[in-house]
Amino acid sequence: MKKILIIEDNEKIRKLLKMELIHEEYLVDLAEDGEIGIKKFKEGNFDLILLDLMLPKYSGEEICKIIRKISNIPIIILTAKDQILNKIELLDMGADDYLTKPFNIQELFARMRVIFRNKKDFYSSNFIKYNDLKIHSEKKVLYIDEKEIKLTKTEYNLMYTLILNKEIVLSREKLIEDVWGWDFQGDNKIIDVYINALRKKIETKEKKYIKTVRGFGYILKCN
Repeated sequence: MKKILIIEDNEKIRKLLKMELIHEEYLVDLAEDGEIGIKKFKEGNFDLILLDLMLPKYSGEEICKIIRKISNIPIIILTAKDQILNKIELLDMGADDYLTKPFNIQELFARMRVIFRNKKDFYSSNFIKYNDLKIHSEKKVLYIDEKEIKLTKTEYNLMYTLILNKEIVLSREKLIEDVWGWDFQGDNKIIDVYINALRKKIETKEKKYIKTVRGFGYILKCN
């Protein structure tokens, strides 16, 4: 059984998460502040951390930096919508994914399963892989069959978000929040423009990667 550490100062959220995770047959330990969270992490053998961003004693950002010096354990940030700018910044500080509160518990479970399923690909090197797609996370370069694909910064950030969430349907709103930030004020149709630009660069008549989910958004999924 996989063991999860929840570092969250809201007692109701802690208890709810613990109950739901136990129901899914995870082992669970709890910490109500950053100091206790770091202590339990160092003493335990966990498979994943669910981490609140705003905590007493140590912030979520500080905890990420401390843990990343000694471990590649997956970290999913759970945070209020107005506490983040965009997903890329969270990834840069050491998190693997994030959800904004309130969130759907089934989406959390789906994201946890994706991380566990692809843990080796995430942490065995600087590459994040899916099928014949490969991203070098430090160089910020996309490859297809070892061929480098030239992308703009925004195209790369969008592709990074899609490959991190491979085989998960993402709404236009979610993609905009992850790539441009929750305070983006423009037209959400901008996501369609960048998806089309990505498709022209990475897809052929024989091979499609990005699927449209009508009325909702997009999914990165190879048939």
